[in-house]
Order: sequence, then C-alpha cells, then structure tokens
Amino acid sequence: MTHIDAGAELDPVHPVAPATGRAAGLTAAEVAERVARGEVNDVPIRSSRSLGEIVRANVFTRFNAIIGVLWVIMLGVAPIQDSLFGFVIIANTGIGIIQELRAKKTLDGLAVIGEAKPTVRRDGVAAEISTSQIVLGDLVELGPGDKIVVDGEAVETDSLEVDESLLTGEADPVIKKPGDRMMSGSFVVAGGGAFTATKVGREAYAAQLAEEASRFTLVHSELRSGISTILKYVTWLMVPTSIGLIISQLVVKDDNFKESIAYTVGGIVPMIPEGLVLLTSVAFAIGVIRLGRQQCLVQELPAIEGLARVDTVCLDKTGTLTEGGMDVTEVRSLNGADESYVRKVLGALGESDPRPNASLQAIIDAYPDAEEWRCTESLPFSSARKYSGASFSEGDGDNSTWLLGAPDVLLPSDDPSLAEIEGLNQQGLRVLLLARAAGELDDPDVAAGARATALVVLEQRLRPDAGDTLRYFEEQDVAAKVISGDNAVSVSAVAGKLGLPGAENTVDARHLPAEQGEMAEALDANSVFGRVTPQQKRDMVGALQSRGHTVAMTGDGVNDVLALKDADIGVSMGSGSEATRAVAQIVLLNNSFATLPSVVAEGRRVIGNITRVATLFLVKTVYSVIIALLVVCSQVEYLFLPRHLTLLSTLTIGVPAFFLALAPNKERARPHFVRRVMRYAIPGGVVAGVATFGTYLLARHYYEGAGAREAETSAATLALFLIAMWVLAIIARPYTWWRIGLIGAMGLGFLLVLTVPWLQDFFQLKLVGTTMPWAAVAIAAVASLIIEVVYRWVGRRFPA
Repeated sequence: MTHIDAGAELDPVHPVAPATGRAAGLTAAEVAERVARGEVNDVPIRSSRSLGEIVRANVFTRFNAIIGVLWVIMLGVAPIQDSLFGFVIIANTGIGIIQELRAKKTLDGLAVIGEAKPTVRRDGVAAEISTSQIVLGDLVELGPGDKIVVDGEAVETDSLEVDESLLTGEADPVIKKPGDRMMSGSFVVAGGGAFTATKVGREAYAAQLAEEASRFTLVHSELRSGISTILKYVTWLMVPTSIGLIISQLVVKDDNFKESIAYTVGGIVPMIPEGLVLLTSVAFAIGVIRLGRQQCLVQELPAIEGLARVDTVCLDKTGTLTEGGMDVTEVRSLNGADESYVRKVLGALGESDPRPNASLQAIIDAYPDAEEWRCTESLPFSSARKYSGASFSEGDGDNSTWLLGAPDVLLPSDDPSLAEIEGLNQQGLRVLLLARAAGELDDPDVAAGARATALVVLEQRLRPDAGDTLRYFEEQDVAAKVISGDNAVSVSAVAGKLGLPGAENTVDARHLPAEQGEMAEALDANSVFGRVTPQQKRDMVGALQSRGHTVAMTGDGVNDVLALKDADIGVSMGSGSEATRAVAQIVLLNNSFATLPSVVAEGRRVIGNITRVATLFLVKTVYSVIIALLVVCSQVEYLFLPRHLTLLSTLTIGVPAFFLALAPNKERARPHFVRRVMRYAIPGGVVAGVATFGTYLLARHYYEGAGAREAETSAATLALFLIAMWVLAIIARPYTWWRIGLIGAMGLGFLLVLTVPWLQDFFQLKLVGTTMPWAAVAIAAVASLIIEVVYRWVGRRFPA
C-alpha cells in the first residue's frame, strides 16, 4: 500500500534523501567530524559506583579512622593479640569491597542488556545505536513509548504527542510541530517523527536523568538513614565516655603507662558497632547479585528494601498478567457490512501505523495489506483517547475515514451491539470496534456519529506464572490491584481466570470519584479496575499512598510511566517502552512477572535480618558504654584487654551476624527501624553491662595475690560471654537446625579457648578455682533471665 500521510509534516531546511522524500540525517563523514570535536553524548549510563567510589566508601569511614588510630597505638604498646581488632577491620573492609564489586559487575552487565537503543537516521538509513553514540546534529527517530534521550528540535512530526509531565508537571500531552523544542526526559505517547539533537553529553537534561535513574545508590532508605541516626547517637555517647575512661585509667594505672593505654583502648574499641554498616552493604550487595542471576536489574538499591515494605501492588493487565502478543480469533460484521470489504479495511489500517501496538500487530498478522488503498491521514492510538484512525483513498476513487478502538468509547451507551460485546468480554476476550467516521480525522469529535462496521475479537495470552504470583501476594498479605485501560468486564474475566480475590466486583474507572479520599475508599474496597486513563493510574497511586499504603506499580507501556514514577516502587518489564524502563527502579529483563516474589523475598531477607543483627551490634555498644561509665565512676582498672573483647565480639556477634544477615526471612518489613532496634538493645545492653561489672567487682574482692588480675578478667569475660550468648539465642529465634548448630559452635569455640593451654595463654583467659567461675555462671543466668523477661515485656508494651 502507498502511504502518503497528509498529516505528516517535514522541516524543509533539513537535507532530504531524494529517494524517500524524508530527511537523510548526517553522513558518515559528518559523524566522524563531530566525534573528533568531542560533540558526542558521552555521559556514561551508570548502573553502579566506580571502583574508586566503592573503595573510598568502604575504607574512609568515621569509625575506620577511629579504629585505625587506636590500632596503630596498640601495635606500639601491646602484644599482637591485643591488636587483632585491627586485622578484623581490614578483613571486614575487604569483604565489603569484594561484595560491592561483585554487585557492580552484575549491575553493569544487566544495564547493558536493559539499555535503551534509540533509532538514529544516518545517510538515509535508520539504525539502533547506543545512547552514548549519538552526536550533535544526529536525526533521532521517535515512536510511541520512546524516551527522548537528548535535547533537540523537531524535524518530522506525524501526529506526534509528547508527555513532558516528568519535567514540567503539565499533565496533558504536547502536540509537536517541526521546529518545536524536544526536551530530554520526556517521552512519546502517540504518533511518531524525528528530531535533530541540539544538546548532547552533559549539556542535556537526559545526562542528569540517566545517571540519577540508573545509579547504584544507597539514598532514601529507611534502613540506611536509621543506621546513620544510630551511629550519630553512638558517637555522642562514645566521645565523652572515652575521654573519661582515658583520664581514669591514666590516674589508676600511673605505674604502668603502656598497660594503662592497652586497657583504655580495650574499653573504647567495643563501643564502635564497626560491622553494622559493613553487613548492611554486604546484605544489599548479595541481594543485587542474587536478583541479577534471575535477570532482575535493580536500578536503585533501596528498591530491594522498598519492595519488602510494600503492602499494595498495582498491576497493569496487558504485558503483566497477559503476555504481550495477541491473536485475532474472530471478526463479526455489523449492520450488514461485507466481510471481504472489512478485511481490506483492517489490512489498510494495519499498514497505516508504522509502529503498531500489540492489538494492531495481531490484525496485521491476520489481514494482509490491500495494495490499491492509499493512506492520506492517520491518527495514532492514544491511551487517553482509546482509539486510532486513518483516512484512505480507496482503489475505486472513494475516500473513507475509519476508527478502530474501544467499543464502549466509540458507541453510545444504548447501542444494541454493546450487549453482544459484553458477552465476549465476560469470556476474557478483548474486543475492538471498527467504525466508519462521518467527519474528518482531525475533528476532535470524529468519534461522534461513527457507524459500527465490525467487531474484532482478540484473545489475550495469559502468563502461565501469573496465577501463582498473585497467590503468593495473597499469602503474604499484599493486596493486588489490577488497573487496566481495557474494558472492565474483560479485565474482570482475565483476573477471575487467574484466581484474583474480588475479580467479580470490577469497577469502571470512568465512574470513579475524582476526590482523593473517595477514590481511596473505592480502591480499598475493590481489586479490579477497567477503562483507567494514564492520569487516573497516577491518581490511584496517590490515593492509595494517602491512606498510608506502600505502593508498587508494575507496567510496560507508555501509559504506565506516570504511575510508575509516583509509586513507591516502579517495576517495568524488560520488553517495555524506553520510558517505563527509565523511570522504574526495578526492571524484569526476562519479562517474567514470576520474578517479583523473589524481589519481595530478597527485600524481606535484607530488612528483617539487618534489624536482627543491628540489635546484636548495639547491645555490645550499650554494654561497653555502661561498663566504661561504671569503671570511670568506681575509679577501678578497666576489665578487659582488646583481645578479650575481640574474642567475645567474634563469637557472639561477628560470625553469627554474618550468617543471620544472609538467612531467609519472609516477615514483611515494618517501619520505625531505629525504635525497633533500640527498644531491645538498650535494656539488653544495660543488664549485660551491670551484671558483668558486678561479676568483676565480686572477683576483685575474691581474688588476691599473683595472677589475681587475670583471674578477675577471666571471670568477668565468662559472665559477659554467657549473657551475650543468651542475647544471640533470643535474636536467632525462631530456631532451625542450622541456627541451633551456629549457637552451639560459638559456645564450643569459647570452651576451646578456656581449655586449650596455648589459647589460654594467647587470650590471657584462665578460670581459677571453682567458686568464682560458678558465681559468674549464676550471675549470667540471672541476667539472662532478666533480659528474657524484659524482652518479652518490651515486645508487648512497645510493639513496633
């Protein structure tokens, strides 16, 4: 079919290819010149931090600096076993760097797969190239769903409508004409065309957008901000306590300066929760790697955390619950229309759109083009209009204008054909109406008075894994809301086939209240919504959020972009439009809806487990501060050398926390991270600190003579170890075989230190007699019982 679109406009000043009558774009020589001048869109698409940033973030931290200084001091004044904490920090930092580098490699590989490939016309030939290869003056072609990746000026427009709402806040699409400015970061909602790149590289707004959207970032995360808050409090506590400890120890041990320094450092080091930040980074990094293996690209790291907090998932039907493709199952002629003529019209309509959507593609596959028909004007499909159209000069000289779209939009509400359509929709079939328009295509009311000619019945292919995924969300107490632009009855039938609760109560979104509060009520009461416009999708997300819901939105079409951007978490299919992939935090590159449960589970594992292990680390910080304060007030020698607390930290926190942080955890993430951690850490740490110091004072009165100092420290170490092990046992609940084994292995490790002679000497730990060790055990037992009672009371009294 000859395609002469009267609606298409061409900028006459741009070089034109004589064979095609359209702009040819730059020549190879012109491209080479611009590359040589550096006029290239050279901003890298960054999916991760650079190697230097990763190393700096893991090495140059506040606490590493404090511990580094203390380590250097200890190397000069004490045996190597009192400097073990420094080697632990080096190992921790190394693990953090390695895991983040693994995550970077995974993200970079996935980002290349998911990268947008704009179509650029050079020497009259259109080809897909990387965004970074666009040069100044390139002619970039556009179609529905394409993101405008650099700033430019429109050259060709064919009913081109661009959504600039992400930049300007203007909700209505902007109709573009040749010479109009094209802003990077906007996207095409209907029509097509081409524009010349006028700003590339860091000058273009897209440079900032691409870096921001694809960055491996740790910002806007309740977990990270919560940990920062905790570390701020720890620093405030640590500084005055450390100063007091230094002064008191120098006064108490004025006869042995080096030993005084060693004990002082032994009091300061355990106040620092040095492994907490590391474990958080490692848990996130491993989450990225695990999801990467399932072809899931996490474009913003907190998205893993955010999806774990989600309690409502909004699903677009097409491309999410159903596969992208469709099949024409039947064409029903209406009002006596000739079937062979209808086939010609459908074939011509298919040929009139250079970038057909899934419905039109099914029609193209079923009905070949009618050679003798010529398209004189076309109206691309728009999600807001719900129909497309074209005007033709037929082979016999007649002219006609046709519309193809939603029957309930094109037909009056009392049309008898709607009853027949309703029956087809109830079977989950998609029905389009072919209607002959009485007016011109550029008339805003072209649909008014259109004559129904045929019904095109399309069968949608359900995703085989969609039903299982919906059941998973139901089991996890996550509400699923299907919001689709399709007919409400058809959407209901598809949702019903997949077993979605509430599928029978479908709401036509055209009847939804516009006021946010009333809309939120309707959304809470129902699960399936049809005939939803792109702006309504955005409003629905806002209404749900106004009720305190954490909302995830999934979609693949250009009509989902606004809602994806506003949702707490946006999830796009890899086959979705460039615009949806750009604004989504998570991209499912394998186009499998079934990957979502894995993302939710990964997020819950990270959040739940970090909350667990944060309590472990902060109990240690609290008891260290309490012991230091009691030492300062009592003017006695500090209890422990650094080697003792390195041993305790490794066995009761470091090793167990690593395993607990990576274990499965299906509990939905809850807010108030700081409160939930501190409500256990403070009472647990206070009890542990007071009981340990009490044991130490008792031992000071009991032991005397040579070896008394070592015996006192050993008794206090035994008491603190047993109390810390009980805290670990509480944190590790509910028990599984490996958790019981982990606790047992840590206990066995401490027993070996107490019984193997060379380990006794290395750690300066040796229990003397039986009375004091058993007294230490008894004190630890009472303290553990108090902690158990307090933890249970706190859980009931201050639920988070």
